[in-house]
Amino acid sequence: MEQIIYKCFNSNCKCVFKGSNKDGLRCPKCKSTIKHFNFNPTQEELSKIPAYKELKENQTVNKKSWQEFRDNGLLWWINMILHTFGWSIVVDVEKDGTISNAYPARVKYRGFGGDYNSIGYKQVSKYMLDNAEYLEKESRE
Repeated sequence: MEQIIYKCFNSNCKCVFKGSNKDGLRCPKCKSTIKHFNFNPTQEELSKIPAYKELKENQTVNKKSWQEFRDNGLLWWINMILHTFGWSIVVDVEKDGTISNAYPARVKYRGFGGDYNSIGYKQVSKYMLDNAEYLEKESRE
């Protein structure tokens, strides 16, 4: 099947990708309409362009670190929910502050102390404030 190079109509996106017939599809990054850019690309041109599937997969899952998850208060938030069922995500924090391991565990305690809750709510609130526009846009995709 012949490959075609496509380009996003959105001038801010500048996404270019290769694929077979993609009529009716939208840009894998910004969801704008796309146009045929090159109907007969050479193998050299094709080798420099990512495939639609590659760009789409990269947008679906964006691996993050346990440290970022914890720093944003999301580990605390999730553990508040898991504690209801006697579960927790436990992280092993080294002396230098790095996380060396993370795993699910059964726990006998429920909830956190007041100081930890205050810190957690502040972290999650900051995360929501800093990411609200992006999260809202992403939810519509």
